[in-house]
Amino acid sequence: MAGRFLNLFKPIARILPEIKAPERRIGFNEKLFWTAMTLVIYLIMTEVPLYGIETTALGELAALRIIFASSRGSLMELGIGPIVTAGLILQLLAGSDMIDCDMSRAEDRSLFTTTSKAFSIILTGVQASAYIIGGMYGAMPGAAAVIVFLQLLTAGVIVMLLDELVQKGWGFGSGISLFIMAGVAQQIFWQSFSPGTGLFVGGLSIVLSGSEPITSWIFGMGAYPSLIGFIATVVAFVIIIYMEGVRVELPLSYAGYRGFRSRYPIKLLYVSNLPVIFASALFANVYFFSQMFWSMNGQPTPGRNFWLDILGQFRWVGEGEQSSLQPVGGLVYYVLSPRSFSHVMADPWKALIYLGILIAFCVVFSLTWLEVGGLDPSTVAKQLVGAGMQIPGYRRSGKAIESVLKRYIPVVTILGGIVVALISGVSDFFGVFGSGMGILLSVGIVYQYYEILVRERAAEIYPAFRRIFGG
Repeated sequence: MAGRFLNLFKPIARILPEIKAPERRIGFNEKLFWTAMTLVIYLIMTEVPLYGIETTALGELAALRIIFASSRGSLMELGIGPIVTAGLILQLLAGSDMIDCDMSRAEDRSLFTTTSKAFSIILTGVQASAYIIGGMYGAMPGAAAVIVFLQLLTAGVIVMLLDELVQKGWGFGSGISLFIMAGVAQQIFWQSFSPGTGLFVGGLSIVLSGSEPITSWIFGMGAYPSLIGFIATVVAFVIIIYMEGVRVELPLSYAGYRGFRSRYPIKLLYVSNLPVIFASALFANVYFFSQMFWSMNGQPTPGRNFWLDILGQFRWVGEGEQSSLQPVGGLVYYVLSPRSFSHVMADPWKALIYLGILIAFCVVFSLTWLEVGGLDPSTVAKQLVGAGMQIPGYRRSGKAIESVLKRYIPVVTILGGIVVALISGVSDFFGVFGSGMGILLSVGIVYQYYEILVRERAAEIYPAFRRIFGG
């Protein structure tokens, strides 16, 4: 049975907006249509500006915006941040047994989904308030603040429903993955080919005109991406694609049919890229709330408030519309990655501390998701035994299979957390396009979509495969 905490949200289940699951089998082309429509709506929302605000420079939050499919000054200002943060909080509560939830029960799964949606809406309101109170849009009169708040809240609900539309079976994969992939692809394209600030158009034209030396194009020149960053982007893609294929395969046999053999793959990236998403959500919220508290306390200078100094210290850099708020100290300073090799050389201690924090949290979130996501040795062993599988040379029992899985899964989980943290962090140090986290996530998402589309297409052509795929 669901615990008391989840039962608190039972009365509001009927009033929360919901996308109904399809009552018929959705064909491949129809799923493709709804997936495309979801992406089109998202892209339109990224281009619709919020009414009643003044847009300023992106500042240090630019890289994190890519991860959360966020677009500065648009209806997608908050992106998928509230949804990811709500999921992070609930998964941690469930993983630490602070709330009772048996995901094998349909009732508990339904209540968990309801609670997650309620948390997403609440956090959308909280983050919208933080943006307004924290001065992200400058000083605003009361009426304008309410209008902006309502726009952000409505957009947040729409994003939640778009994600639910895809996940409920109307489309492929998940809306969150789709939005992240679109945001990263868009960023990489603009950094490469934008007429104004792209590496191969805007940047190269300035070098050819003689106004900047070639070294500035190679190593970066302020607003323009660098050639090193582009090379690092290609290298990062190759490394991540290789890591996606690294795995240990355990031999399996089917008890019901003698001679039938199979393998159970344990990938190096066993828990996928979820640790990076959770770490990004945590770092982004540290930024949001430290800036909000800093603004609420009259933007104090360092040394005036001890607790604010620990959480985060900021200062305005630049003038007019190009001014941006930059962290200069405190925890928030160390959870934002240096975005170029020159920044790393300017403050190597910051780079090392950031990388250490990122690795620590990715390992913690990997181990947490191992339990919460049903990927632990005990759960996997039960699934294999239930499917009639066994490991050759061992008795067909959950304990025997679990003992073998325990040799690999915990170690691979920790190593996977370290690997994704290193790829993400070190890539950023070389100024990769789309950010290290963005590339890491996009490769994993493209790989997942490739598998989904191949599986769905095969099931469409050969309906008998549907039983194998569980459709």
